[in-house]
Amino acid sequence: MQDEAVRTIRALVIGAIGGVAAWLVGLPAPMLMGPAISVTIAAVSGQRMHMPVWLRDSAFVIIGIGMGAGVTPETLQAVRTWPASIAFLIVVVAAILVVGAAAVAWLFGKDWRTSVLAASPGHLSYVLGLGVEMRADIGFVTVVQSLRLLALTLLVPVVVVMGGQVGTPSLPVAPLALIPLALCILASGVSGMILARLGVPAALLLGGMFVSSFAHGIGLIHGGVPGWLALPAFGVMGTLIGTRFDGARWAVLRAALGASVVLTSLSVGIAIIGAFMVAWLTDLPTMQVLIAFAPGGVETMAAMAVLLDADPAFVAAHHVLRLFVLTALVPLALRLR
Repeated sequence: MQDEAVRTIRALVIGAIGGVAAWLVGLPAPMLMGPAISVTIAAVSGQRMHMPVWLRDSAFVIIGIGMGAGVTPETLQAVRTWPASIAFLIVVVAAILVVGAAAVAWLFGKDWRTSVLAASPGHLSYVLGLGVEMRADIGFVTVVQSLRLLALTLLVPVVVVMGGQVGTPSLPVAPLALIPLALCILASGVSGMILARLGVPAALLLGGMFVSSFAHGIGLIHGGVPGWLALPAFGVMGTLIGTRFDGARWAVLRAALGASVVLTSLSVGIAIIGAFMVAWLTDLPTMQVLIAFAPGGVETMAAMAVLLDADPAFVAAHHVLRLFVLTALVPLALRLR
């Protein structure tokens, strides 16, 4: 227990230093990118890192509440444009899965089961469960998936910033008063636990978003998450990404690096093509659709939507749907050979 506390403090300190450094040099989404970079480097250099579940879940709730604070009548009107993007999302996910698996099998000589699981654009816990049952190369799959998530966390903000404005920049909002904020956090935690019991992905983040969206939508509360709470939550999210490399060895990373580069490049390329087609059909902001299509973690991409002024409800809905689509597609892809 004491060792875990030391490892947690070490991760948070290194993550905070990375966040400040990223902000000073002007990186996009610095409180995500900075901690992710600094903690990853420290972890693969031999520093042991840890992120307790309670702290991770607390950050998810806070970020979810911040997402819900951005719900507006305009957001609700935009829902009618989502069916087209959802249809393209299914095609994009299937293309990333099949093309990526074929590339891993051909270029790196992996068996088809391992290739499909490594190429799956997300849903890591489900993928690893299948891998254990099917006796795939779990070590390779885990490292490739972790490197892919890190690469997307670093790459997507850069692509989005280079691509231009995502949407209308959000205006500064007054922070929620302490009592409404505390009640919102309590209700969000309860909602998240109920969703987790039902097996919903990213349950605590979505619980926070649903409660906050409803409360803001009916005018029960007004205001956003105060900065003293929001910034640490994003920092914890970035630190969490880095702690996934705790105990990783350079030899294992090198073996999986090539596959990760290929899979990340393919997935981003396919997502960009899909985003441009959806934007052309629906007039949705191209970069917003790209964040929704980029196959990163649900929580990470949803947090990125807030930081980059995309519609967080749109992004979260598409990423949650992606996980349900993968639940059906991965077993089908495993039967292709």
